[in-house]
This record gives sequence, C-alpha cells and structure tokens, in this order.
Amino acid sequence: MELTGSSYKGDIKNGRMDGKGEYTFPTETTYEGEMKDGMFHGKGVLHFPNGSKYEATWENGIAKQGSFTFADGLQYQEKDWDYCDGYDRRFYSERCNGLRPAGESQLTDLHPPRLIPDGCYDCGDGFYDPNTRVVTSHSGRFLRNADDSEHEWIVRTCRKAWDEVAGVDPEKSVATIPEETSNIN
Repeated sequence: MELTGSSYKGDIKNGRMDGKGEYTFPTETTYEGEMKDGMFHGKGVLHFPNGSKYEATWENGIAKQGSFTFADGLQYQEKDWDYCDGYDRRFYSERCNGLRPAGESQLTDLHPPRLIPDGCYDCGDGFYDPNTRVVTSHSGRFLRNADDSEHEWIVRTCRKAWDEVAGVDPEKSVATIPEETSNIN
C-alpha cells in the first residue's frame, strides 16, 4: 500500500484487511466499511474528495448493489432521471432553493463559484492547466494527466479563469471597418 500511496486503518486477519476498516486511495477517495480477505466485502461507502459518495453492498471487491449521491445531495436515479435533461437545465441547488435574482447568474452549483487559477479551466473534479495538461484537485493535489480527447473537451466546454470576447472577428467587424470602405449607409 505504501508503494502505491494507499493506506489502511482497521481490522486485520492473517495479514489482510478483514473486518471493519477504512482504506484510503492515492486520490484521497476513501472506503469505509466491511472487508474480507483483503477485499471490500459487505456494506461499505466510497467517499470521493469532491464530497460525493457511493454506498453499496460488496462481494469480493465488486459492488453488487449501490446508490450514488452527488456532493450537493442529489441522489442518482437509474430510472426516470429528470435532472439536467434537455427540458430543465437548472442546477440541483436551483431546483431545491429557487433561482437567483435577475442579474445574478449561477455559473456552477456552488454559489459563489470556485475561483479558477490563472490560465486554468474548472473541469468539475478539479482545475486543468492546458500548458502542462495536468488536472489537479481543487485543493491542488495531482489527479491525472489529460489525454488529447479530454484536453479538447475541457478547452471546448469548461469554465476558464479569463474573460474573452467570443464569436467576433475584429478583422471582419463592422465597428472596425473604416467608413469610406463600409457598405453600411
């Protein structure tokens, strides 16, 4: 475990995790629950660094039945899921607490949203630096390197730390064309 950056606190039998305990992954995700013969076995909960959790019944390290709860308290439903679909794009907190007053946009489910470090993007589970192609947790801990596909998705869709005018080409803008060459009357 020390080699991989994991740790364990709890009952041990024959040198293996057995009984109740807490296993911590290098990503700071923790499992709290029952173990048997070195594996998750019985009732247990995975707690993710972003505050979400997965409660399940495990058999020999495999989740057999469980439920996922997002950090904001939203419970995932496999059937009849109506959150954030094409008809209702409100955040969960907006559904529970109502919309913000006019002029106060809610950019994320957190209000106010996290401050994004200069030159980075907020990719949900952390911040992404496109120069190093590294995703770090919101507390600054390394999470992963982004492959080409993830890089492209983050740059295309995620909030960034800087403001820029989008969709206007200054070379072709009517506002920057000299009057004598403009076709506007």
